[in-house]
Amino acid sequence: MKNPKFELFSGIGKNDYFFNLKAGNGEKILGSESYTSKHAAVHSIASVKRNAPYYKQYERRFNSDNNTYTFVLKAENGEIIGRSETYPSAYSRDEGIEAVRRNAPEAPTDDLT
Repeated sequence: MKNPKFELFSGIGKNDYFFNLKAGNGEKILGSESYTSKHAAVHSIASVKRNAPYYKQYERRFNSDNNTYTFVLKAENGEIIGRSETYPSAYSRDEGIEAVRRNAPEAPTDDLT
């Protein structure tokens, strides 16, 4: 099994940067918003590493329209710094949170830009 890691990559636009946190099995467990600079994306990865261990930084969500579950990770200032995939149950969403808590703090960054 591979080690968990952040993947930093650029989008279609010239000033469009994103990151994903991938578990050791390669599964995406957290994705970012779009950033207009590489520096901002790298700064956000550092914020994810700092905030990931703390349960209070996670907002658990339920979408009643399609009965799915998600979560967001927030920075100290309340800004969203990561979004989960969609999960079919609260249990699987909470397992996703545990995966981020476990993997993010020490994960290296693979710069694909």
